[in-house]
Amino acid sequence: MGKALWCCLVFACLLIPLAVADWNILKQQTHDGLKISLKNYCESWRMNVELHNIREFQVVPEECIEYIGKYVKSTQYKVDSQRATDECLVYLSTSCNLKKDGLDAWIFDVDDTLLSTVPYYKNNLYGGKKLNVTSLEEWMSKGNAPALDHSLKLYNELKSRGVQIILVTARKEHLRSVTIDNLVKVGYYGWTKIVFRDPADELISVQQYKTDVRRQIVNYGYRIWGILGDQYSSIEGTPSPKRAFKLPNPMYYVA
Repeated sequence: MGKALWCCLVFACLLIPLAVADWNILKQQTHDGLKISLKNYCESWRMNVELHNIREFQVVPEECIEYIGKYVKSTQYKVDSQRATDECLVYLSTSCNLKKDGLDAWIFDVDDTLLSTVPYYKNNLYGGKKLNVTSLEEWMSKGNAPALDHSLKLYNELKSRGVQIILVTARKEHLRSVTIDNLVKVGYYGWTKIVFRDPADELISVQQYKTDVRRQIVNYGYRIWGILGDQYSSIEGTPSPKRAFKLPNPMYYVA
């Protein structure tokens, strides 16, 4: 027993210098004369995700899991998100010549746009663990996702101005009932239409699915004044809205 304990202590002592060495290598790394700390590295990674320079990542880098977790729980995340929705309101007030004929429309994504999945990702290393769709859908089926307050404020303002609200989600059709219940429970109601992916849509990319839905919306005669989403796949592609706004989300990437 004593010998086994001694071996464990020796092994632990060998690991500690390695961990410190890894930290020091990253901390002292230079590029064009700049010293880069772990915080610098992870902040740069997050920023380049938002700028769409980093795409199709499967997981958050292991060394940045703690940083991303702190960010999505931070005041900064709330401020960044609120700034995005505030800019939507500025645009709505200054640049949208609403016709008020029932055809002025705004599109919202659902997950991490209206409802937060941060509670789910909290238990999955904030994106540091590869996504398990079955596990995520089980969490969604409980209908306990909280609202994103800044998005709810924008949603209600649009509704008060007579804008038709259309929700386009990548959630599958079998989650329709529980998703609607969840949305209503946290304060979202009165939308014009909500669209889920049916089995045929699962054979194409999320971006293609969402652009196909937008094409149908335009064909119905709606003017899409804006889109708010947390993924570029929700806001890019044609037909495009007059303006697109993106909320921060460094936890996962949807193509």
